[in-house]
Amino acid sequence: MNKDKIYISTTASDAAEVARRWGLGIEISEYCTAWNMDDEFAETDVLVRKKLEGISRRVLHAPFNELFPCAIDRKARLLAAERYRQAIELAKNYGAEKVIIHGGYNGWMYYPEWYIEQSILFWKQFLKEDPGVEIVLENVLEEDPAWLLDIIRSVVNPHLRLCLDVGHVNAYSKVPVMQWLDICGSDIGHFHIHNNDGSWDTHSSLNQGNIPIKELLQKAEILCPEATVTLELMEAEESVNWLRGSNLMRWESTG
Repeated sequence: MNKDKIYISTTASDAAEVARRWGLGIEISEYCTAWNMDDEFAETDVLVRKKLEGISRRVLHAPFNELFPCAIDRKARLLAAERYRQAIELAKNYGAEKVIIHGGYNGWMYYPEWYIEQSILFWKQFLKEDPGVEIVLENVLEEDPAWLLDIIRSVVNPHLRLCLDVGHVNAYSKVPVMQWLDICGSDIGHFHIHNNDGSWDTHSSLNQGNIPIKELLQKAEILCPEATVTLELMEAEESVNWLRGSNLMRWESTG
């Protein structure tokens, strides 16, 4: 895998430092919390721009708290659309080419049939206007890979693809990660990579858990070779060093 496909989420305290050292991209995570787009924007914008200095490749994670594209309440859908538009405009301002958005499934509130049907309606309406960026829908509590695939393949829009979060699969789905990869294949435009032991979504280092990260990345290179990858961790350096030593990819330090 080419290093130009690799990003580090700013959830990692050392994201900017490690990304600069190895010439990697950045996933902006500060706007996962929507209030950072409002009252806290001035301070957040300064922080984000400082992290982005010297890093040209960027993607942005949209807010997700209380946002459900499949919501029963029409006003809740309007809120989701408003927040996503804000995130897309921020992405353009920061030069980010992709926006990651949670699919929004919650089994305590929605039947899968409702989730799929209403998500299709939401995204068809939302994408009547060209967003100017690629939107990748991320699995969180989705139990079956077919659900997000049904949404993406029914919307049929080149701006909408899938973000496969392998840590979420391992923690919340009974379908194995490698099977998700086989099923989703070429519909994947982006990955969130982190590890865990299957009991909880710990965002552990790539070598700390039972997800076969090396095998997964090797297979991804065959099934979806154009997909990009974000390391979504609390600390990045250990995992980047693991990738460098795994013979999955090679790169030279930029300083």
